[in-house]
Amino acid sequence: MAGLTLDAGALIAFERNDRRLVALIARALEHGYSLAVPAGVVGQVWRDGRRQARLARLLGADEVEIETLDDHRARAAGQLCGIRGTTDVIDASVVLCARARGHRIATADPDDIRRLDPAAPLIRV
Repeated sequence: MAGLTLDAGALIAFERNDRRLVALIARALEHGYSLAVPAGVVGQVWRDGRRQARLARLLGADEVEIETLDDHRARAAGQLCGIRGTTDVIDASVVLCARARGHRIATADPDDIRRLDPAAPLIRV
């Protein structure tokens, strides 16, 4: 595993102090693996920074890259949705982010990710 790309379900689990996910992230960091979160995923889970201190610390960590959703990435995600017959551009951005980095995807919804990429290496959270 080169690293982890986290989807919204993974961030929610982390925020709720899910022991399995917290341990997964800790192991990844101990091994020097990179972590990535597409910016759209942040938008899906961010509601009140005053109440999301745990999540804010994770997202602000030097080891976590927040991948922007620029024009190029947005078009690539839309195209992937078109090819696979789906509509969730944010899930598509998770798949593309992980592919570009050789990451596994930590996800609470493996079925949606599998529709976009049946071969994506997943860790269910």
